[in-house]
Amino acid sequence: MPPADILQRIVAASRQRLGVSPARQAPPPFTGSFSATASAANPFVAALGARRGGAVIAEVKMGSPRLGSLAGRFDPEKQAAAYAAAGAAALSVVVEPDFFFGSYELLAACKAACGLPAIAKEFVVDLRQLDWAAEAGADAILLVAALYSAAELAGWAGAARERGLAPLVETHAASDLELLSGNEWEMVGVNNRDLRTFEVDLGHSIALRPKLPPGALAVAESGISSRADVERLQAAGFDAYLVGESLLLCGNPAAKLGELFG
Repeated sequence: MPPADILQRIVAASRQRLGVSPARQAPPPFTGSFSATASAANPFVAALGARRGGAVIAEVKMGSPRLGSLAGRFDPEKQAAAYAAAGAAALSVVVEPDFFFGSYELLAACKAACGLPAIAKEFVVDLRQLDWAAEAGADAILLVAALYSAAELAGWAGAARERGLAPLVETHAASDLELLSGNEWEMVGVNNRDLRTFEVDLGHSIALRPKLPPGALAVAESGISSRADVERLQAAGFDAYLVGESLLLCGNPAAKLGELFG
């Protein structure tokens, strides 16, 4: 299967598992207005804002299309607790089951183990996913911009906020940023890893940083493995950093966090 089809395969599997046709994937278009300052008290947004420039979102995921299953390689609840003890600002848990081996039960268990505000990383195609995330204790939800039109993205963000979930809008290309125009956003991320090919390019993401909405927290996502990576992203003006595989595979997450962020 060509690597460019990875994102399409993930979304197709999610729709099939949930019984959602492409024509029914979106909530009603969001036609109201929203001030991002209304979400300032959201625990996830507040945690990143309090450490703006150095906020770490540490991730738990049980595998990926590139790595396969990581079951047995680490204890997810102990991993989450280690993140909190080492000073992470927030927790990310990948809940997608078919390609990333996650679940909402995993999110609930990891949040209970660490007490950090948490984001559910999911490929959202159905309102039930937002309900499940809220029920599992998530404070935020990932919305991959490339999956939606501008109206659909605003609709999903509105539906998330109604459930107490702050949306982190994930972008990768300049075309994704065009979808954000005309609305306020709490958090906008740039994924250093292209979800279509899984190739990592920090330079591409750094080039997009000046184009992100000025009022949103800017989050650098994935592919962060060295202190030099962190320094490049900090110099570019990112506010928060989502780190996953380098923490999951190192054997000592506390030491790795210290190496990356001091």
